[in-house]
Amino acid sequence: MTVGITTGAGAATPSESELAEYEQEKPARRLSPTLDRAISAWCAVISVGVLLQVFFPLSAGTQFYLVIFLAAVLPVTLLCYRGWRVPAFMNPLKARATDDPGITDWILAAMALTVCVYPLVDFDGFLERRQAPTGLDVLAGALLFALLLEACRRTTGWVLPVVSALFIAYAYYGGYLPYTWSLAHQGFNFDAIIAQFTMGTAGFYGTPLRVAAGYIVLFTIYGAVLDYSGAGKFFVDLSFAAFKRSRTAPGRTVTLAGFLLGSVSGSGTATAVSLGTVSWPILRRAGYPPEPAGGMLAAAGIGAILSPPTLGAAAFIIAEFLQVSYLTVLGYAVIPTILYYLGILLAIEMDARRHGTTAAEPSTQSALKLLMRFSYHFLSLFVIIGFMAVDVPPFKAVVYAVIIQLGLSFLDREHRLTAGPSFKALAQGTRSVLPVAATCATAGVIVAVTTQTGLGLNLAEIIVDAAKGLTDNPTVVLILTVVLAAFAVLVLGLAVPVTASFIIAAVIIAPALVQLGVTQAEAYMFIFYYAVLSEVSPPTALAAVATSAITGGKVMPTMWQAWKYTLPAFLVPFAFVLTENGAHLLGQGSLIGMVWTLVVSMLAVAALAVVTGGWIVIATGWVERLLCVPAALLLLYLAPVTIAIGIGLLLVAVVINLVRQGRQTGPTEGSAT
Repeated sequence: MTVGITTGAGAATPSESELAEYEQEKPARRLSPTLDRAISAWCAVISVGVLLQVFFPLSAGTQFYLVIFLAAVLPVTLLCYRGWRVPAFMNPLKARATDDPGITDWILAAMALTVCVYPLVDFDGFLERRQAPTGLDVLAGALLFALLLEACRRTTGWVLPVVSALFIAYAYYGGYLPYTWSLAHQGFNFDAIIAQFTMGTAGFYGTPLRVAAGYIVLFTIYGAVLDYSGAGKFFVDLSFAAFKRSRTAPGRTVTLAGFLLGSVSGSGTATAVSLGTVSWPILRRAGYPPEPAGGMLAAAGIGAILSPPTLGAAAFIIAEFLQVSYLTVLGYAVIPTILYYLGILLAIEMDARRHGTTAAEPSTQSALKLLMRFSYHFLSLFVIIGFMAVDVPPFKAVVYAVIIQLGLSFLDREHRLTAGPSFKALAQGTRSVLPVAATCATAGVIVAVTTQTGLGLNLAEIIVDAAKGLTDNPTVVLILTVVLAAFAVLVLGLAVPVTASFIIAAVIIAPALVQLGVTQAEAYMFIFYYAVLSEVSPPTALAAVATSAITGGKVMPTMWQAWKYTLPAFLVPFAFVLTENGAHLLGQGSLIGMVWTLVVSMLAVAALAVVTGGWIVIATGWVERLLCVPAALLLLYLAPVTIAIGIGLLLVAVVINLVRQGRQTGPTEGSAT
């Protein structure tokens, strides 16, 4: 999503198609007007049905609704996203110069609708046949699996379909493995595997799709309503008007705008792109080189999906896995969010001094006037939090927020959500969830196989045994396991979207952490952060690649700048899985415990900023930066002894820097007298 804001003179404004290639979800087709209107009408109908389902749920139950939801979105996904390239003579409908789906796509969409609707013909009988599915049941399920793999390939690439196919092979052939192997299981025939996917509460209609159909789609509808009502434009305008003339104001503005804009977008890369088209001309005039500016934009965009009140789609899955409220998951993220943005702001302060940036021209608008005129855009966000605080389910809270935002839009003549804009917002809400729905349904295969075969526990034992093979020290075993887990999630996240990488890691890697004494909440939040951070991790770092396209900077240096800005987010998760007091960072335990761990962690983030930013009072030498490395790590361990040593090292670094400052200013003062 790109917010429609007029950029300044000389702004780099890449086209939507040019920027879409940097998203983990593949760009959708550019449909002809007639077909686009038809698809939009269908998506708007789906959105209305999803909203009505919240207050008037189907009497047949949740799984019945999920079957209908998949039947509604899967055919549209196959039509809206590009498939295989075929010669023109084999595809007569593609002879025209259009990006419309060809005859093959229409056939696949018709097949998808047929096999998705098939269970609805006799739904109760379909479920009762789970232990003895008919040949037609198996055929329909196998076709549905193949079509889901194709939809997932079209929207996110090859990795998740290949992984899903490997999991099916494991479910089938695992029974042939030697029984002494940890990965061996009793084995399942093809009928039993397909029945598990289509007839049970796992598989295609398991927790991932339930979250997509019951939560994520509602928030994408809400985000679209916010966008079409002018909230995105207001958030960016407010950010640019909020800060006065100072050399750090441009960086602060980018950070605040990214945080606010993320509530509308819900995608880290999309937020970075939308923000970059507006902010890069101002950062350039302020004196920022392309690479640091691109890194800052990427970090600001990613921060939006690490932070309340929105977080990412995976946060809803955490709530489902833990059987806690979404508000509880938001609470887990509060302190890490504070530390994340503290790290960015400190890096901005240091970069402003290192690069000698200047104040950018102030906004012609007054922040106070903007707030007085458009502050109602914040109301719907507060409504969501307020309703969840009084135990209103999040899916109802977000619908109330949609209704309120629709009404409030009439306070702005330019962005009134009359019939036309409302139709577009509803259509966009469902269109935004198509890749997520395909991903979640396909990821259900991994969850089902892991549950059916006991793979999660087996892999957990293998990982832990590998660490124990290197050492008998329990602390070192935990450290090795956590490092391995972080690396695995990052690598996985390089190839698949955040939601998919989280689901896969949650069922495979989380049990290893839990086996070593880490709580489930800590394990899932650790995996969540690393799944998100894959978007700023070399060698792919999609958010950084996208912002480098806007700033014209070199790709790899931009990636390392983004990594510099986001470094606290890479290290803080280690604190809440490795240390006894780390649970306080997730808002667990006493208030005093949360306060002192926050203060100590803020000191650790400051030490990290010195390491990467090279500044305290003046530019640091290698000694100060070298001292701050162990200082940050010891502080993050959150134990009394390590805290004392860490503070001591940090103070020594500060004193050395102050002495160096005195030596630089001393001769000047003496000559002046």
